[in-house]
Amino acid sequence: MILINIAALIVAVAVVVLVIAIIPLIRELKATSIALREVVLRMDSDIQPTIRELHATLSDLNVITSGAAEKVEDVKRFMSAVGETGKGLRTISTVVSGTATALSNSALWLTGAKVAGSFMLEKLTKKRG
Repeated sequence: MILINIAALIVAVAVVVLVIAIIPLIRELKATSIALREVVLRMDSDIQPTIRELHATLSDLNVITSGAAEKVEDVKRFMSAVGETGKGLRTISTVVSGTATALSNSALWLTGAKVAGSFMLEKLTKKRG
């Protein structure tokens, strides 16, 4: 029986030593959890305005992109009109080029006729003279 009493006494002393060792650990865990709760609350209070600003920025971005999407059709129509204008200018350039060539050829013929006429007039005046 004494052996059981000694064993019970050893177990009791071990539990008391264990409790004495665990009490500071429990206090430290409690202080750590309080500090962690404060950090989480501070982070939450800091993050909430950022999240609100992010939501506002995203809604502004949605408005901008929807406005840009609406303007894409206007840009497509403008670019189509620019393309049509380019085709028209190319046609006008071709016509003007053809006309300039025809006028150049006409001017050459007129110059040739004028030179030939003056040459013949000069020959006729020399023969009569």
